[in-house]
Amino acid sequence: MSRIGRAPITVPAGVDIQFENSVLTVKGPKGTLTQRLHPDMQLEIESGNIQVNRPSDQKEHRGLHGLTRTLVNNMVLGVTSGFSKELEVNGVGYRVAKEGKKLIMNLGFSHQVIMEEVPGISIEAPAQNKIIISGIDKQLVGQFAADVRSKRPPEPYKGKGIKYAGERIRRKEGKSGSKK
Repeated sequence: MSRIGRAPITVPAGVDIQFENSVLTVKGPKGTLTQRLHPDMQLEIESGNIQVNRPSDQKEHRGLHGLTRTLVNNMVLGVTSGFSKELEVNGVGYRVAKEGKKLIMNLGFSHQVIMEEVPGISIEAPAQNKIIISGIDKQLVGQFAADVRSKRPPEPYKGKGIKYAGERIRRKEGKSGSKK
């Protein structure tokens, strides 16, 4: 058995769950998420708990067991507490600002890099060198954070660029003097 897949998911009060035709809908205080799950996976929803079961021990079903449980758990966590990613901007003259629904970034290019807020996420820029991306869909938040980071990934010599908070950048030494 999958250690992840067999763990039950506790459903907090105020979260409504519906499962029909392999489509799971989770409604909570922060919003509603819908996900199509693999038709072979079985969900047992009972008094505050969700149990994910697999029909057989085939390799495909074993692989889907833990995945399905994690997807369902992320949906429950998303509609109750939400997810967020924090990014840091390092570099002389590098700064970010939020204007309306646009994130405007000065990243050392000859032009400003502007990114629109995607439906389902919210962007905050509490400081000139900090970006907080939050939302209820973990995949959407992570993908948008990766898109923002890709505009100027950190370079290994001085560490300039956009990085995740807590990310460690491996540094290189740089040039050494002439060898005669």
